[in-house]
Amino acid sequence: MRHIILFCICFVVSIVAYAAMASGPAHQPMLAGIYPGTAPVTEYWVSEKLDGVRGHWDGTALWTRGGNRINAPIWFTRGWPETPMDGELWISRARFDQVSAIVRTAEPDETDWQKINFMVFDLPAHRGEFSQRVLAMRRITAYAIPWLQPIRQFRVEGVEDLDRRLDRLVGAGGEGLMLHHQEALYSAGRSQGLLKYKLHEDAEAQVVGYTRGQGKYAGMVGALEVESEDGRRFRLGSGLSDDDRLQPPPLGSWVTYRFNGLTSTGLPRFARFVRVRMESITPD
Repeated sequence: MRHIILFCICFVVSIVAYAAMASGPAHQPMLAGIYPGTAPVTEYWVSEKLDGVRGHWDGTALWTRGGNRINAPIWFTRGWPETPMDGELWISRARFDQVSAIVRTAEPDETDWQKINFMVFDLPAHRGEFSQRVLAMRRITAYAIPWLQPIRQFRVEGVEDLDRRLDRLVGAGGEGLMLHHQEALYSAGRSQGLLKYKLHEDAEAQVVGYTRGQGKYAGMVGALEVESEDGRRFRLGSGLSDDDRLQPPPLGSWVTYRFNGLTSTGLPRFARFVRVRMESITPD
């Protein structure tokens, strides 16, 4: 009996240790606010908003925004700097589904990972203003690792220049722009020092329930009941595919939705489902 108890204790300790290894560090990422159309844009650095999987390099390993370990091949991160880096695991425009599938695979496929780049957009441990962090990020190219690159940061001449660049980018298949104030320090949570600018606004909410489908959706999910970061509850029905309705995002998962402004009560207008947030997806 004593041996059985000892075995059970060792087994539990092993499980706890594995869970600790698989769970993420205490990194709290800096999150973007919405560009209000009135910010002094000449004070901001601007970059393309990449439609990939956000990753955090803590100096030794890659993690998702939600703190899940990313099982990248050993060669992918070999020789990377020990300084923490925030970036986007990215292939090219309109390839989110592909990069998401590759990143969430438990056993990394060497060939698939050769398609991915880690595009660095910030340095969380750097204590300088963003302009100083831009210069520090540019030095990443000295590591001569083709798939590890700082994202291009540029300046605009004013609002009209910013709008022209957004129009050209979207016309070429891009998602939008990110504006980072030149004097902003890295801070955890939502920050007005970092803004996103898109033709359509988007946000995230947590799935808290479902409604039953009616008519042609009988026997399926009619809509997702979700709760936004500020505690407001609403439904997402538009944008769900038949597959989404048959196998909806699990309770507790986070989803991205798109909307057109807010109603007089503060709820998103014309809210529509886009996708499940990557770290809410169970690894294959």
